[in-house]
Amino acid sequence: MGRGTHMDLATAFATVVPADRGVGFRGYDGSEFNTIGSQVIMEIKTPRAMQYLAGAPNQLGLARAYVSGDMEIHGSAYEFLRRLYPMPLDHVSWRARTKLAREFLPFALARPEPPALERRLRGRRHSKTRDAEAIQHHYDVSNRFYSRVLGPSMAYTCAVFPVADASLEQAQEEKFDLVCRKLGLTSGMRLLDVGCGWGGMVLHAVKNYGVTAIGVTLSEQQAQWGQRAIADAGLENSAQIRFSDYRNVRETGFDAVSSIGLTEHIGRGQYDAYFAFLLDKLRPEGRLLNHMITRPDGSEPSHYKRSFINRYVFPDGELSSIGLIISHMNDAGFEIRHDENLREHYALTCAKWCDNLDTHWEECVNEAGLPAARVWRMYMAASRLGFELNTIELHQILGVKLADNGASGVPLRVSGETWRA
Repeated sequence: MGRGTHMDLATAFATVVPADRGVGFRGYDGSEFNTIGSQVIMEIKTPRAMQYLAGAPNQLGLARAYVSGDMEIHGSAYEFLRRLYPMPLDHVSWRARTKLAREFLPFALARPEPPALERRLRGRRHSKTRDAEAIQHHYDVSNRFYSRVLGPSMAYTCAVFPVADASLEQAQEEKFDLVCRKLGLTSGMRLLDVGCGWGGMVLHAVKNYGVTAIGVTLSEQQAQWGQRAIADAGLENSAQIRFSDYRNVRETGFDAVSSIGLTEHIGRGQYDAYFAFLLDKLRPEGRLLNHMITRPDGSEPSHYKRSFINRYVFPDGELSSIGLIISHMNDAGFEIRHDENLREHYALTCAKWCDNLDTHWEECVNEAGLPAARVWRMYMAASRLGFELNTIELHQILGVKLADNGASGVPLRVSGETWRA
């Protein structure tokens, strides 16, 4: 435990985590708590794990300890997080808190180097150069790795489950089709898909709705995958995937724009310019479908510098409330015609991704390395829990660029068959 420390690790854990949470504990000092019959066990394997946890007693410290391999989660990562969160400390007396702080202060002062995967980007936030670095950090892990986690659809955004037991592939197909229906796509239209990923939306719209489409992504590996998929489908005359910043698109007059999972990377300070740019790309009566993760309200900041997500998953990512997003879309010139919260669908999507990662664990580790696989295991489990608890949401907002005479081009009423429940 270290010089002057008299409390073993299991006792410290039991002071904070009640036994009825069903989480066992095992420490490198030989102490144990609640390990018999527990579905999940937290194992502290080294003193460095305690240094990470005490030095950043939040999600970042937990992530550092786990990603480094100094802490192990035996059992489901999702169950581990679900049983521990939220953890009010009302049951811990001030005397016990003071004793814990005194006992573990040496760990907090140690300040070991974080795992190599932890990122702190340099330069001006949301410049083209820094945005490219942020996107490539997350998306250029390995196409093979992503294919094992995401499945054949290679869709890394919320799926839409027509029924709860639908397959992931069925749900991703339904998501792309829902976007197409909301955009009112018909044969001969032109679509711009910003932040297109591996090209799933582009391919679906071209194959099923007869449009011509351009997709743009800042991930070179995604662009290469999408370009091959287009060639394999014989759609080179109707579809393009560009390795480019969306701000470099010069074409205008599109009938529709889809933004599926890009707004989270834009940054709150860039919303006005972002939505103004997309509005300028549309013809009068053209539609934008903005599909993004949001916070449930405006009580939290959009960005936490010392968070697991910012340091390991989405550097510079920002989440705002749905009200703020709609206000910025509206102020940019879009008439808002529809909003839909799909957070339960994203929880189901994350559960499927967790299952895929577990099923292909050894292959994913061999492809991306154990630390990266551990990041993904923690990230997917935490995301699933966040959507279930409504600490994060997933919204689709439909906006229209009105004609000069106020015409929207949107039907008076949308039939149930068009957007299907």
